[in-house]
Amino acid sequence: MQLPSALSWLVDAASAVSGADRLLAELGARLVADGVPLAGGALALAVPHPLIARRTWLWRADTGAVIEALGFAGGPLEATGTADSSGDAARRWLAAIAPGVVQEDTAGPGTDGPLLAWIGPRAFTPAEAEQLRQAARFATAPLAALAARATLTAALEAYLGRRSAARVLAAPLRRGVGETIRAALLYADLRGFTAFSETAASPEVIAELGAWFDRVAGAVHAFGGEVLKFIGDGVLAIFPVSGESPRGACDAALRAVAAARAGMAHLDATRRAQGLPPPLPFGVALHLGEILWGNIGAADRLDFTALGPAVNLVSRLEGLCRPLERAVLVSGAIAAETDLPLVSLGSHGLRGIATPCAVFTLPDG
Repeated sequence: MQLPSALSWLVDAASAVSGADRLLAELGARLVADGVPLAGGALALAVPHPLIARRTWLWRADTGAVIEALGFAGGPLEATGTADSSGDAARRWLAAIAPGVVQEDTAGPGTDGPLLAWIGPRAFTPAEAEQLRQAARFATAPLAALAARATLTAALEAYLGRRSAARVLAAPLRRGVGETIRAALLYADLRGFTAFSETAASPEVIAELGAWFDRVAGAVHAFGGEVLKFIGDGVLAIFPVSGESPRGACDAALRAVAAARAGMAHLDATRRAQGLPPPLPFGVALHLGEILWGNIGAADRLDFTALGPAVNLVSRLEGLCRPLERAVLVSGAIAAETDLPLVSLGSHGLRGIATPCAVFTLPDG
């Protein structure tokens, strides 16, 4: 007996689709072609992510469009254990586009697997409901493959960053595999954190680091950069050069610094209003240069990071923030590629760097 189009596709081709959105849209269209009256559908997957608890894709049969809704970790519904916000949003959305009863099935054993939900222009007949249940059962294998890929990608992005995770997934897991890229580099470091961590309780130390990292990493990501590494209380980030001119990357790095400083200033004001001590001071350095971006480490334990003289220079440059009494220092390489106003501080020798570095700062730096 020949399988219906939707089930045949799930068996033969669904595992090769590029993402959950395409699987939902293709499956919905094939179910309609098989005679199931659908107005819309939803597919929800749990995601191991520090911020996102669940991703849900919503499909409209009349347009074929798919949109995504996110359920965030630590939200009120998740905290009470009553429901997941993304799943509830999907049910409300489906109920709003058609009068039928929402048909839900878990694609896999147990109750915590991927969820498929459908709605029609009317209530489904028993035969139609059985077709949808069959589709959910046949979708178990391709959805398991999608969920495994999503889990791996989410974990790598959380620990490595989006660009680095994509490189790791695309390249062989071999030491020395990487590429040379040009990028604006940002290195930032808290002042006095070692002394603070020796006297403060662990929750205070974690809260201080979290507040600092939220602001500097948030600013980096907002302007298209990527955090490569948290090094104690320090942050190393890159803004890769796109095209021939590095100006966009340099300006993005400078704007990210301005945003991070604004965020820390707001935090300072908030803490003062609460009668709390201000956050620790910090220093930030920017430089432009070539880096080796790839795998380093032992034969069986790798790290994906950036290496090269440019990385060494930006970290040494940040070390001048305290003696020069400046929060932000910018190398001559960055200064030569931006029209944003900078103030020259002259040339300075850097430890381990043979050639003195032209050093600049922001007008209020």
